[in-house]
Amino acid sequence: MSASIGIANLPNQRHKIVAKAGGHFTLMVVGESGVGKTTLINTLFSTELATGKDYTRRHAKQMDKTVEIDIIKAELEEKQFKVKLTVIDTPGFGDYVNNRDSWAPIVDFIDDQHELYMRQEQQPERKSKTDMRVHACLYFIRPTGHTLKPLDIEMMKRLGTRVNLIPVVAKADTLTPNDLAVFKQRIREVIAHQGIRVYSPPIENDDEASAEHAKTLMSAMPFSIIGSTEDVQTHDGRTVKGRAYPWGVSEVENEEHCDFKKLRSLLIRTHMLDLINTTEETQYENYRQTQMETRKFGEPKVKKLDNPKFKEEEELLRKRFTEQVKMEEARFRQWEQHLIAERDRLNKDLETAHGAIKALESELDQMQGAAAAAAAPASAYGRAPPRR
Repeated sequence: MSASIGIANLPNQRHKIVAKAGGHFTLMVVGESGVGKTTLINTLFSTELATGKDYTRRHAKQMDKTVEIDIIKAELEEKQFKVKLTVIDTPGFGDYVNNRDSWAPIVDFIDDQHELYMRQEQQPERKSKTDMRVHACLYFIRPTGHTLKPLDIEMMKRLGTRVNLIPVVAKADTLTPNDLAVFKQRIREVIAHQGIRVYSPPIENDDEASAEHAKTLMSAMPFSIIGSTEDVQTHDGRTVKGRAYPWGVSEVENEEHCDFKKLRSLLIRTHMLDLINTTEETQYENYRQTQMETRKFGEPKVKKLDNPKFKEEEELLRKRFTEQVKMEEARFRQWEQHLIAERDRLNKDLETAHGAIKALESELDQMQGAAAAAAAPASAYGRAPPRR
């Protein structure tokens, strides 16, 4: 085809349409309190998007032991392109001694967003759909220097099948470079051994620069991060975002100090669209296909109690309860038989004692009768004869 007909201009048209419509991106942050989730959010988007939590209020109701879901919405604009940003925070996760099933509200929230979107797609009117499907989840790992905790492994397993999971090591400046490198390697080994799914940037073989960038991002995972919105002065006079210490400054955007720039590039600069598309084409489609195969069109979502998995767990609990009742009944019967045997023994002892008492009473009567008989002649012998 020698003459140009304008097909090459299609990307420009597409760009105008997308720029006019804007975009939306939903980010979830999961981690224990005090690992810097709020600070990182504000650092990523260079704005006071999230505020610190009032933990004194939460600690006053520790008995609740619930994971909350906080939704933060904002609209960001850069070079006349607007993005509706939603941040899902999860205060309360991992804050208690017993964190059993603490993952449930988070997993349910992700599933509920897929369910809500699917229900809206089934309606006649679909123009104004609410879409809060989670496009990426930052899982904050406390910088212990050891390895992943059982709660981390359990949570990451469940999240990895539902959302683009991106693990991050919080407060990386609390570890030495060597300790941090060892810690990250241990985390990668656990992730591989446990089969945890984490987000992997696509490698485009036809674009060497893009492929190299994707490999660099993958080699840095889990991303070590330092969050700070404060401007500090370095020893050489530069003003940077970071944290000042007596020994120097930890710079947020210094790649020798942490992986913040790589994480920001992954989330915003280079792979935001892929995160959105992956959510649409993989996570959501998997959920939709599973639901469509297990229920009729328009039928409400299967409740937990009706789910075969929960029925199996309920049946297992019922069997355990029945076995426990049988054991208690057997113990009761054994105790009852022991009481009956003890009662019979006491009755026999009582009869024996009663018989002994009867024998003693009879012997006493005999002795009293013999004494009375012996005393009667003596009285008759000693009496004076009557006068005539």
